[in-house]
Amino acid sequence: MRHRIRGKKLNRSGSHRKALRMNLASQLFIHGRIRTTFHKAKFLQGHAERLITIAKRGLAKADEKGDQLIAVHARRQVARRLNNDRILVGKVFDELAPLYEDRPGGYTRVLRLGTRKGDNAEMALIELVDYERDDD
Repeated sequence: MRHRIRGKKLNRSGSHRKALRMNLASQLFIHGRIRTTFHKAKFLQGHAERLITIAKRGLAKADEKGDQLIAVHARRQVARRLNNDRILVGKVFDELAPLYEDRPGGYTRVLRLGTRKGDNAEMALIELVDYERDDD
């Protein structure tokens, strides 16, 4: 039985899972949507939503107190989970957090796409809700 067991291991070591989560989150924030397996999408969903929530709360607290230095801690928390990519952290704080300011949660959606031809893995599309991406 799986009583009191949280999270998905995805048949990887802890460091491999951490790297996978970081890479998937980075690509999701860069592109707005990514195509991956269903279980990886569900694994990523909570992490990505948590990062956006941290950014929203950091900005809200900074505005409430009137001191932008308060948001530095939130930026550092998000940066730590996105491999210290300053450009990506800036995008989360400057574009995504203000976009979802009035939304109480549910910033991502997972859509099932069917199975992959090669190994019959269930595929899914995970995307940011209400995010208009720039097609270059």
